[in-house]
Amino acid sequence: MKEVDFVVIKNGRKCFIHVAYVMESEETITREFSAFSPIKDASPKYVLSLDTIDMSRNGITHLNIIDFLTHKKDLFLS
Repeated sequence: MKEVDFVVIKNGRKCFIHVAYVMESEETITREFSAFSPIKDASPKYVLSLDTIDMSRNGITHLNIIDFLTHKKDLFLS
């Protein structure tokens, strides 16, 4: 079953977040990013993990979770 972990809504703006520990293989990367496939909403979509290499793809942004938690990177809502 594919599902995202969080839907963030603030002031009528929204984004979707899926969290993974690490993405060690192409199979894992594909699985984690495919969580968004049922979502047709054009709001920003993010995968957060401990990986430091940017694995963004298909319009879905990958962020390092430490960078996010320490406010080095931020989410955009639309």
